[in-house]
Amino acid sequence: MTDLALVWNADAIAADLLLANGRLATDDGMRTAILISLFTDARAADDETLPEAGGDRRGWWGDAYARDLRPDAGTARDVNRIGSLLWLLSRSKITARTLAQAKQACEEALAWLVRDGIASAVRVVVEAQARPGQASPDLLAIAVEIDRPGGPNRQRHDFTWEASTATIIAVPEPA
Repeated sequence: MTDLALVWNADAIAADLLLANGRLATDDGMRTAILISLFTDARAADDETLPEAGGDRRGWWGDAYARDLRPDAGTARDVNRIGSLLWLLSRSKITARTLAQAKQACEEALAWLVRDGIASAVRVVVEAQARPGQASPDLLAIAVEIDRPGGPNRQRHDFTWEASTATIIAVPEPA
């Protein structure tokens, strides 16, 4: 699987295409796919509580047409959705419940990798982190480990996400 490589710009709080030697760089690993899966806002269901008033449930308009036609696929909300619901945790205090919700959001957002046969297994670990000199944690460390059926056998990707603002703080540079 080859994607156009994305690089995270923390100052702009956005990802952008990566140029290498005057050409668009590609990502033969999973870094770009994981970045999009975790940090693109998925549409929140009507029954989910939003972090801010206003009713914006976000999400990509194309998800309305992303139906899985397999008989065992479940609802369209469960399959082929772009992004994650991590954004619903913005402004949340980091507690054991928040960590569990973040882990679930990440696992749901990455489930397509196994469903589509790109990975044989995906494991997510979410831990609370405090900035240096701070007593209480305000960052989530998200580790994603992927087993690929066709190799490279195992890949690990680490991200740091600020829960209060729902922004990515650190993303490893592409190799």
